[in-house]
Amino acid sequence: MTPVLEGADLPPGYGTVNPFVAVRGPGGAPGFLRFVAHVLDGRETRAAHTVDADDLLIHAEIRVGGSTIMVCDAKPHWVATPALLQVYVRDVDDVVGRAREAGAEVVTEPTPFHGGQRLARLRDPWGDLWWLYEYGPGSTAPSEGPDELPAWRPDPSAPPSYVHRTIDEALTAPGAG
Repeated sequence: MTPVLEGADLPPGYGTVNPFVAVRGPGGAPGFLRFVAHVLDGRETRAAHTVDADDLLIHAEIRVGGSTIMVCDAKPHWVATPALLQVYVRDVDDVVGRAREAGAEVVTEPTPFHGGQRLARLRDPWGDLWWLYEYGPGSTAPSEGPDELPAWRPDPSAPPSYVHRTIDEALTAPGAG
């Protein structure tokens, strides 16, 4: 049996592997979303639209045909990254173990995440970052939420969560910050 989710095992609106684009440049992530909507008839999943404490877009999703592209504004101190890739898996612990054996660095250990999913992050030997989501019975994804912007936003005076801190550290240039 393959370790990845596919077909009916996936949450609605997602493929097994989904690209994540950190945007720098004209119009930032909102401009990128408008471009994809105009050029490719993309439709933003409003329930996923999340603005971070610094007013940058930390997460948005746009559907293009049968695929979802995830988008954020790159933080000013983040180093450029070749690719950010997200994959739905059956067993995140198993996949993290396989990745370690193949030389990947674990950025975020498997941890409970939004919607009853489990999340882990890896940096492969080529510098790409992979998000691994374990989705199963009792889990929900943003595509299953209401078509409205969420009210949740991190408290700018609180220390960052493990999930926020580990990705920020992985994308911060040495000596920055």
